[in-house]
Amino acid sequence: MRRDDAQRDDYQAWLWGEVLLIGLLGAALALFVAHPNLRNTYQLPQARLVMDTTVMLAAAIVGVLAGIRFSVDGRRLDLLLCGGFCALAASMLVFSIAPVLGGHPLPLTLAWAGIGGRIFAWLLIAAAPFTRRRSSTRGRALGEMLIGVALVLGLTWGIAAKAGASLPGFYGTEGDQPLLLTGALSVRALLALVAMVGFGLRFRSRGNDLDRWLCLGATLVLFAELNYVFTPAASSEYVSQGDFLRLLSYGVLLVGVWRAIRHAEFGRAVAEERARVAREIHDGLAQYLFAVSTHASMLENGADPQKTLVQLKEAAAAAQQEARFAVLALSSAGGSAPFDAALRRYVDFLTADGCLEVELEIQDGIRLAPDEQIEVFRIVQEGLANARKHADARCAEVRIGERAGERFVTVVDDGAGFDEQEIAAGQGLKNMRARAASIGGGFRLVSTPGRGTALEVVLRA
Repeated sequence: MRRDDAQRDDYQAWLWGEVLLIGLLGAALALFVAHPNLRNTYQLPQARLVMDTTVMLAAAIVGVLAGIRFSVDGRRLDLLLCGGFCALAASMLVFSIAPVLGGHPLPLTLAWAGIGGRIFAWLLIAAAPFTRRRSSTRGRALGEMLIGVALVLGLTWGIAAKAGASLPGFYGTEGDQPLLLTGALSVRALLALVAMVGFGLRFRSRGNDLDRWLCLGATLVLFAELNYVFTPAASSEYVSQGDFLRLLSYGVLLVGVWRAIRHAEFGRAVAEERARVAREIHDGLAQYLFAVSTHASMLENGADPQKTLVQLKEAAAAAQQEARFAVLALSSAGGSAPFDAALRRYVDFLTADGCLEVELEIQDGIRLAPDEQIEVFRIVQEGLANARKHADARCAEVRIGERAGERFVTVVDDGAGFDEQEIAAGQGLKNMRARAASIGGGFRLVSTPGRGTALEVVLRA
């Protein structure tokens, strides 16, 4: 219930902020409408080119980020956003930026093609907040969307080129702006309004931070388009108030989608961390607790108390030791304990009874990422446990360092060794290989009967 209250308060705070923003932008627009002399345009061709390029790059980045989100989560919302913003970026590059790079005026047919392309782009964006489904064929859907965007933009240019001289011009003074142009700009404003309402409703129902930012960006785009409606049409060499609002809107959209990507990465990191902790408990402590439970059940069923109690005590002691090892490993990976200190404490526990002597050497300055720390800890633990329990080794050496630009971990013992068939069949070896692979490391093991065992993990650069 507290979470719902917090989400409701967050929505109320955002809603009042949105109302205030709409009020301020609406008042400014009303001022421009009431006083035509304030609706000025400025002949700044280089500034217009820079602004268009900046908006194009921002739209392209937003499209790419939305595509990345779709490839991970499969939400059709992200697919439509990817298509919409990629269409915006492509239409601006092809129809608005590239034709004027040589200092030439923008051809009328390309200008109208650009308007049509941006209408199509905002049609996709406005539809995004109203979709609820996920796509199972992510790569195929993304490819089809991008191909569809290219085809529609090509069709838009073809229609504009065919219309040719029948298209009204873009130039004029107050009052003689072509009706078709006013209608097209009004359609873009209407689509921005639909997007604003849609993302606002999504944020109210879901509390997703991305929807808040998309609604804010759509609000700025709405008033940018309304400024274009009421500002006399001008060529690509001019800058108006709407251009500044449009630039600001795409900056807001870029920030919002980037924050959503970072939030998704954090969520996946949390899920991976939970899965890793669960694996640690399953692979270690749970096995010993199962043995304790089994021996307790044997006592209840009339097993020999003298023999079973000994086994029960051994299982309980092993579970207690494994719990210590797990705490050391997890605390080192979480950053609450230095990795080298945790590993040295583990070695102290292992060698306390004098059955195995371990020489541990960790090179100064060597750095391991959190995911590497836990896996290296477990690989070393598995290697030393095998040396002690199965190989009857008396001495073992553990080295963690760097050579020739590569970080390495080696565990060498003087035990009985194994032959190749026994090594291939061992579950412990499979676990170590899997752990090394999970952190992008290479794994190699060499063992000869009577000559001990050596394993090496080479970590990514």
